[in-house]
Amino acid sequence: MPDLDAVTIREMTDEEIDEEIGRSQQELHRLKFRSAYEDLENPSLRRTLRRELARLKTIKHERELASKEEPSDG
Repeated sequence: MPDLDAVTIREMTDEEIDEEIGRSQQELHRLKFRSAYEDLENPSLRRTLRRELARLKTIKHERELASKEEPSDG
């Protein structure tokens, strides 16, 4: 899984962000269980995934707030 920086995430569509959030959550879940019964080859991967997931959710939330602030024509 490539590291996703904020610029890359902002270029994604809402659907792509949702898919990436789901993938990151699943991968983080798998890593949590794996780390419970075996040593991970890269222990910092969990931290990286958590930060990436937070970045994805933050940008998604920013978009939701921006869409609510737009004045409606009606």
